Amino acid sequence: MPTLTTTQINHFITKGFIKIENAFPIEIADECRAILWKATQCDPENPETWTQPVIRIGELGLEPFVKAANTSVLHQAFDQLVGKGNWLPRNTLGSFPIRFPSLAPANDTGWHVDASFPGDDVHNYMEWRINIHSKTRGLLMLFLFSDVSEQDAPTIIKVGSHFDVAKILAPEGDKGLSFMELAQRLDTLPTKEEVLATGKAGTVYLCHPFIVHAAQNHRGTTPKFMAQPPLLTRHDLSIHQPRTMLCPVEAAILMGLEM
Repeated sequence: MPTLTTTQINHFITKGFIKIENAFPIEIADECRAILWKATQCDPENPETWTQPVIRIGELGLEPFVKAANTSVLHQAFDQLVGKGNWLPRNTLGSFPIRFPSLAPANDTGWHVDASFPGDDVHNYMEWRINIHSKTRGLLMLFLFSDVSEQDAPTIIKVGSHFDVAKILAPEGDKGLSFMELAQRLDTLPTKEEVLATGKAGTVYLCHPFIVHAAQNHRGTTPKFMAQPPLLTRHDLSIHQPRTMLCPVEAAILMGLEM
């Protein structure tokens, strides 16, 4: 059976995201979280060791993370949203921003759209770029490895903002805009409803690559463990084909340009 219903796919196109509960087993979430705790060098039983508002852990290709990213539920959803087989399996889950309860503000809470291909300096993410074809990127994915309530620094998603971003990117052609160039223009966009990416461990949010989102400071009591990798495409997306051939990611881009 397909993972996503027609209603869910329409929600993805018009709102810019869907939430999949139980996308991977809670037991795998527990394994991943235990590995990440060790990587932070913090003591889960001693909040006095949680001295930073956010600790970033680099890519980890250990088996529990590979299993989390490659469930049949997710693979079917990838086929439905990006096009059957037009995506690359994840062997890692990108970096892990682990957020701790803290009165000190984190330094990474600005509104942004994740970039998808390198600029002149591949090592400088601020120069990475985004274009109207979402070159190389099919989705933004939010993997929750801990239970995330409204107090636990859930990612904030601007509903429908992918339409506005498509309009900004269209005149820029294949070159697109850099991460910072686009971020600096987001304040000019219309006000949007904001949704918090809350959920139980094992939940995955699949988001349109143009969705505007932001991290926030942690005001709860339990550290938040998540990953936010892209789903990379085998072939670049294109809105220049018959409508019946458009995948939902492409259909959403075209809808944004026509609105």
